[in-house]
Amino acid sequence: MWWIVAAFLWGYFIPYMARRFAKFMPATFAGAMVEMFRPEKKLKAYRKLNQYKLLRGRCFVFAWVAAAITAIAYHYFGRYGFAYTAVYIWLLLLLAEIDYRTFLLPDILTVPLLILGFLAASMDMGFISVEESAVAATIGYFLPTLVSLLIVWRKKDAFGGGDIKLLAAVGAWVGIKGLLYVIVAASVLGLVYAIVVRKKALAFGPMIAIAGIVVAFCLF
Repeated sequence: MWWIVAAFLWGYFIPYMARRFAKFMPATFAGAMVEMFRPEKKLKAYRKLNQYKLLRGRCFVFAWVAAAITAIAYHYFGRYGFAYTAVYIWLLLLLAEIDYRTFLLPDILTVPLLILGFLAASMDMGFISVEESAVAATIGYFLPTLVSLLIVWRKKDAFGGGDIKLLAAVGAWVGIKGLLYVIVAASVLGLVYAIVVRKKALAFGPMIAIAGIVVAFCLF
């Protein structure tokens, strides 16, 4: 039960943390902690109230989504090694919101996600073996890098470095087969979203995060 409570609290603060990242984009964990609790500049009363209402509504949406996904994951994957699985889900949700707001994926979150994938695999508490985790992370980094080199002459920012690092991190969790599914699913989600909202440029990180969670449920 406490996992659900923890997920709800984490989800509630995701929009707030993403908002702080959008303003400061701290480069280190220490910097992130300082900026999370630094008071914001005063705003006009009506503007502050409107922003607060919008932010609070988004906080509750993320809280319930995080709690629901965590509850399903707890019953689906079991209690053994669930701490790693929960962190995998929670970090992906946070990264999705940050990229949606900033079009950036901070290394201080993608790199720990990658390391945790290796650690979970090495302790047999993840989804795959440590060997496959290493290979999939390597593929997740170099495959999109090669693809981006082929298309960079047409659109320089078509695929960012943060997306590549996030794919490597997700690959460390879901393996080679899972990584390929994630790439395909994220591409389809991105295409559908772009058509629906009629935008040519969009953050790809949320698509990778959603696909990474869905693929984990479908394959393991």
